[in-house]
Amino acid sequence: MYQHVNIVNLSPLKYNMKYRSRTEIVSMMLEAANGGATKTRIMYKAFLSYGQLKEYLSVLIENNLIEYLEGVQTYKTTEKGFNLLKMHNEIGGLLQSPIRESRIQ
Repeated sequence: MYQHVNIVNLSPLKYNMKYRSRTEIVSMMLEAANGGATKTRIMYKAFLSYGQLKEYLSVLIENNLIEYLEGVQTYKTTEKGFNLLKMHNEIGGLLQSPIRESRIQ
């Protein structure tokens, strides 16, 4: 049904936690919800306050990036969420690779 995505390690040391972009926060939340997670787990894995968690979860659910599974009371990354996470990781990989200067002749 859902595919597992090879996820980049998103440790707090990699990011300046004070100045994270919305995209970085969303990616961390999608990673945390990979395979299913409670609100608490997502909050701690993504380093969010409860207020931030509620706000972002609302947007992610509204955009079908995360779904709530009522039977087990957990949140799970959707196929669309995996696609976004994969694109985010690919872009991050491109930005980390050395940029070659092209010369127009």
